[in-house]
Amino acid sequence: MKNSAWITVPYAHSLAGQGPESWEPLERHGQEVARMAAGFAAAFHSAQWAELAGELHDTGKARASFQKYLQYANGLLDSACDAPEHAHSGAGACWAAAKLGLAGRLLAYCIAGHHAGLPDFAGGITPNGALQQRLGEDGKVLAEPALAAWIARHEAGWLARRPGPPWPFKDTDVSFWLRMLFSCLVDADFLCTEGFMSPAQAAARGIYLPLAKLADLFFANLAAMQQAAASTEVNRIRSEIRAACEQAAHEAPGLFSLTVPTGGGKTLSGTAFALRHALRHGMKRIIYVIPYRSIIEQTADVLRSFLGTDNVVEHHTDLDPDKESQASRLAAENWDAPIIVTTTVQFFESLYACRSSACRKLHNIADSVVILDEVQLLPPNLLWPCTEAMAQLVSHYRTTLVLATATQPALAVSGPLAQQSCREIIPDPTALYARLKRTEIVLPDDLQARRSWEEIAEELQQYPQVLCVVNTRPDCRKLAELAGEDVVYLSTWLCGEHRSQKIRAVRERLKAGAPVRVVSTQLVEAGVDLDFPVVYRAFTGLSSIAQAAGRCNREGRSKNPGQVIVFMPPKPAPPGVLRKAEDAFIGLLQSECPPSPDDPDSYPRFFRAFYQAQNDDGKQTFTRMLVRDARTFQFQFREAAAAFRMIEEDSVPVLVRFGDSDQWISQLRALGPKRELMRRLQRYTVGVPRKLVPKLLGNGLFEELPPAGSGLYVQTMSSLYSETFGLNLDLEALNPGELII
Repeated sequence: MKNSAWITVPYAHSLAGQGPESWEPLERHGQEVARMAAGFAAAFHSAQWAELAGELHDTGKARASFQKYLQYANGLLDSACDAPEHAHSGAGACWAAAKLGLAGRLLAYCIAGHHAGLPDFAGGITPNGALQQRLGEDGKVLAEPALAAWIARHEAGWLARRPGPPWPFKDTDVSFWLRMLFSCLVDADFLCTEGFMSPAQAAARGIYLPLAKLADLFFANLAAMQQAAASTEVNRIRSEIRAACEQAAHEAPGLFSLTVPTGGGKTLSGTAFALRHALRHGMKRIIYVIPYRSIIEQTADVLRSFLGTDNVVEHHTDLDPDKESQASRLAAENWDAPIIVTTTVQFFESLYACRSSACRKLHNIADSVVILDEVQLLPPNLLWPCTEAMAQLVSHYRTTLVLATATQPALAVSGPLAQQSCREIIPDPTALYARLKRTEIVLPDDLQARRSWEEIAEELQQYPQVLCVVNTRPDCRKLAELAGEDVVYLSTWLCGEHRSQKIRAVRERLKAGAPVRVVSTQLVEAGVDLDFPVVYRAFTGLSSIAQAAGRCNREGRSKNPGQVIVFMPPKPAPPGVLRKAEDAFIGLLQSECPPSPDDPDSYPRFFRAFYQAQNDDGKQTFTRMLVRDARTFQFQFREAAAAFRMIEEDSVPVLVRFGDSDQWISQLRALGPKRELMRRLQRYTVGVPRKLVPKLLGNGLFEELPPAGSGLYVQTMSSLYSETFGLNLDLEALNPGELII
């Protein structure tokens, strides 16, 4: 032993190169985490639960073996004295489960998982880490003298603070509440540890203008924009929409719908509602949730132009590091900034996550205004867990949800949201749609008469400016090849940086009145700000047709309505979601009362038919894992997190050679996968069907960067990626069903 002085005070954390007098006592760390976690959980009436979880979470660090580990790690003990087993997260969990009954089991999930993530109760994905097994195995450490003495000193106080349920729980409430409680604990633990270990980094957090100052900035810039805007009917209607949003903001928090035709200024109007509503009701932040990464940057840039560059935090995988500051990187960890812009995938997958890092942010959704943009794009196979999470946020976490879209689905008619009172912000959506009608949508007379791509290509060549949207990537490639050398091709075979460059160039040509013909998959439909005089759309579901029409005569500059021509493509959509949407619309068109794309009441009808055609909405799966055994608090959190995947993992990202990607790939080879480097390279990836990767590796078309099994794949043959069509694989050999966006 290098230093025979025994450390009598248990410590939670040490500092490298400093003696125990500079370390953090376990008592202080537990108290600080308890205080902070309780403050977080107060938003949903669970402060007592979070406080007790905070006091208990590091109880196991009182073990003599853990204190010896700290001494050894800091050179105070020889290696021969190192205690190999010094785990600490199980002790507080075992005490809670043994002393507090079923209520203690709830705390045990949070405490046992505060590093490794919420466990399954039994069996599941990691059986050896399941709560039931850990409570059986880890309990033996409670008898260790040092730990037993620590518990004896605190037990009376812990028992005196035995909490009761924050509200009369229903079976569907408990697992969601437990995940929110877990969020409070892990975020408090991260922040308190950071405050001790990295005070400079802790000081960099939360450097944002308060929401009231941001509102002043937003509405001043909005007024200036309105004053400078051309006096057109479209702009007058947009002003009326914003006024309706500001008026509705006075209503009590809850569930709202914002039904605005495409091009009606939904982004700014929704933000105006959110700011007024948050300030009126003392809410903490605004979270803007967007379905596609292809449009999140556009929305974030619009908000930055009104709120300031440093006051909008983006959180998504394709974020350009040049747009990140230290404060924004830190805010993305736990969403403690006043304005967050994120993806639907990030938002909902976090709500069903089990990992500590993914759950940190959840408590900050409480007491917020959440705008769910293009909400009709929620995946039908996960509709029940998505709407259940939405219902939980509205019912118990003082969250206002805004369902914003031009094509409202029937989410509040049945299922978990049926018990919520959904208030429409726009006083008369039907009249609004009539006033904002800028297009003539021409549906095919004969739904059986399919047309060839050659015919469509010939028609497109008649227009100097035209957009054609098709259903699959092979269709897009085929039509683009037939439509002439000057056609602009857009699909997810192009990497994100390439798509962004092409879309910017298309906007510039449209603005200049120059010829531009575009053939695209449906990636341009939701929120991409393009304005063509003519749009062609391959037949599909009603909502997608309406979204495509939103790219036509968007600003109402043409005296005559823009033309939206819907045609029957050579083949039906591949089996799956697109085929079911197509079939649902065909069925409605053949009914006694066919729907109209110009009538907002048609969209709930379409979505009811579309949802009814689904084989599974996720209810059965998630009920089994998170609801069925709720009364005995037996949850399968890891199974649920693995099952909740909004993007199926049937593709892998491949780094392609476009633009500046070679220099970043070279750095990746030299430095390995550093965070900032990987964020840059996200802009240069294309998703490739997983089953093709072995063949492409075997042919030498791709390579896997070392070490083996890294999962980092790089295009090797330069001719595989072209300026025109992006990644150029043998499309004919692929299953069309795998090539949908």
